[in-house]
Amino acid sequence: MPELPEVETVRRGLNNLVRGQKIMSVKLNYQRMIQSDLAEFLSYLPGKEIINIGRRGKYLLFELSEKTLISHLRMEGKYHLFPTQALPINKHFHAFFDLSNGQTLVYQDVRKFGTMELVDNLNLETFFNSKKLGPEPVASDFLLAPFQDKLMHSQKKIKPFLLEQSLVVGLGNIYVDEALWLAKIHPSELAKNLSPNDVSVLRKSIINVLAAGVERGGSTIRSYKNAFGVAGNMQDYLNVYGKKSQPCPVCGTAIEKYKLAGRGTHFCPTCQKLKKT
Repeated sequence: MPELPEVETVRRGLNNLVRGQKIMSVKLNYQRMIQSDLAEFLSYLPGKEIINIGRRGKYLLFELSEKTLISHLRMEGKYHLFPTQALPINKHFHAFFDLSNGQTLVYQDVRKFGTMELVDNLNLETFFNSKKLGPEPVASDFLLAPFQDKLMHSQKKIKPFLLEQSLVVGLGNIYVDEALWLAKIHPSELAKNLSPNDVSVLRKSIINVLAAGVERGGSTIRSYKNAFGVAGNMQDYLNVYGKKSQPCPVCGTAIEKYKLAGRGTHFCPTCQKLKKT
């Protein structure tokens, strides 16, 4: 699944490619991906200019004057741009947005898990509140005190709690393993057992790991590519994810992998020890 660095990289690429273009027509080959009213979706978009493409967590926001098209890539979603007169045929292309510059923005999704919906701008805050999204992973938004307060009152294990997106947005399986390793916290540690220093270090680790992911264009694990069809290279800088049996970069102990809340989880048994309770 694309995580925040991948989605942010896609957002930047799409802004360079389609911002300022007018949507001339819309075609859907898989209507079930539309989560809002289908008739409105098809009738509203033609004639609207793509003013900007923003992001909230892992959601892409196509800003269209009084409404916003919200797109979630889920597991395998991706966007391509082709000349309208030379569209390739692909059974996994599900949405086509013909643009005023003679090109077509195409949404591809092999697994058909991605979603799109139109939301009135006045209802955006309500929409995202309903998703219970936490703050963005930047120092000005992701504040230490509320983060620490939520952790100290929780019986949840830290990794699955971070994946819920309610503490902070953007972490998926790759970057949560990386952040916990950097903070020297065991993925199965109970949130309430973390010391104030643990929480402070974890917050900084999350911010730094996700920022590094954005800087390096995301991680190419499986099929991710950015809006230009270019693979990111963050995978070349991962320390534990996908490194089972390889030496920990810090202590040399073999990285281990286990299942936690249904997710393959990587950690160093020497650097990331469970606290004794």
